[in-house]
Amino acid sequence: MTSEQDDRKARLAQALRTNLRRRKAQAREVLPSPPAPHSPKD
Repeated sequence: MTSEQDDRKARLAQALRTNLRRRKAQAREVLPSPPAPHSPKD
C-alpha cells in the first residue's frame, strides 16, 4: 500500500472520529442523556 493511500485512510478515520464526536455533542445538547455506563475508551 502506498503512503498516499495510508494518508488518505488516516485522514478519513480522523474525519469520522471528529464527526462522531460532534454528533454526540449535539445529541447531548438536544436531548437529556439517558443513564448509560461510561466507556473508558470514550
